[in-house]
Amino acid sequence: MFAIYSFLGVIHNAVKNAKSSFSNMKDRQVNIAIINYPGAMLSAVYGMQEIFQLANKICHERELKNHFSIMIYDLNEEHQSLFNDSVTQVVIIPPDIGGNYYQQPEKSLTEWLLKQHGNGATLCSVCAGAFILAETGLLVKREVTTHWDLADQFSKKYPNVLLDSNKILINGGDIITAGGLMSWLDLCMELVGQIADQNVMRQLGKYLVIDTGPREQRYYVSFSPVLDHGDKEILKAQHFMQAHIEKNITVKQLATDNFLTERTFLRRFLKATELKPIHYLQKLRIQKACDLIETTNLTVDAIAFKVGYGDTSAFRKIFIKIMGLTPREFKNRFSKN
Repeated sequence: MFAIYSFLGVIHNAVKNAKSSFSNMKDRQVNIAIINYPGAMLSAVYGMQEIFQLANKICHERELKNHFSIMIYDLNEEHQSLFNDSVTQVVIIPPDIGGNYYQQPEKSLTEWLLKQHGNGATLCSVCAGAFILAETGLLVKREVTTHWDLADQFSKKYPNVLLDSNKILINGGDIITAGGLMSWLDLCMELVGQIADQNVMRQLGKYLVIDTGPREQRYYVSFSPVLDHGDKEILKAQHFMQAHIEKNITVKQLATDNFLTERTFLRRFLKATELKPIHYLQKLRIQKACDLIETTNLTVDAIAFKVGYGDTSAFRKIFIKIMGLTPREFKNRFSKN
């Protein structure tokens, strides 16, 4: 998987010069290749094309010489031309909306990506597209992001990649990764801002009526506990925690109820859920709190109490740590009440 090490010298030089790569694109045509692989999200493929076309319009109005030339390579059709000597400055792998091509991309694609990167192209991915980038071996020891719901799967498959699924976009210069399905918008704005300038990016955001300010993927994360691990005693404990979320639950109580020692319970719980009981309970409680914030008009104090926190200050700290927003900020962003 990570066996393509003959390219390491080229990769090192690409990373070394990454900070200046976009500045070198000023005042000229930039060729952007979008890979339409089997299962790719078509609204992203063609939406990105249209965003860059709108960016061209704004550049023209501002008398800037930047021009984005968009090429869509369709892997659903005959695609021999994809693997030729075409010159690109940016390659984008869009999100997946169905299928499993991203889990086993064809070798000719990953080799072409390596060649483009070696020639100085910036490689970008959105959502599941990070899996395809990871297959090149270029992401080893690199900080990247992908969709939060794919985080566990990605980490297990690529343990040598530094995944941070809390972030919606990570710009490493020669490698840019974006998280959620719609984060192709964030990626496009990032590219326009760096290749053209920030003023063009902000004007484009106003024209599209989208927020160009920074945001994080963890704002949107929903905690979905692992329940199909096959450990009946741990599953029983999980069900108890879910049903008694507002109570003071201890490891000793959970272990005793399931006729296990505390040490054995902790070991099995971590193996089954990949979380320690205290962190698992925190995530359960904060998820319940998010649901209450979105669907009720209860005060923060009342919500804290309903999910098991007698100390509102402690509740706020844990909420911010997990969600990246205060309870009030979360309510302002997501509540309809």
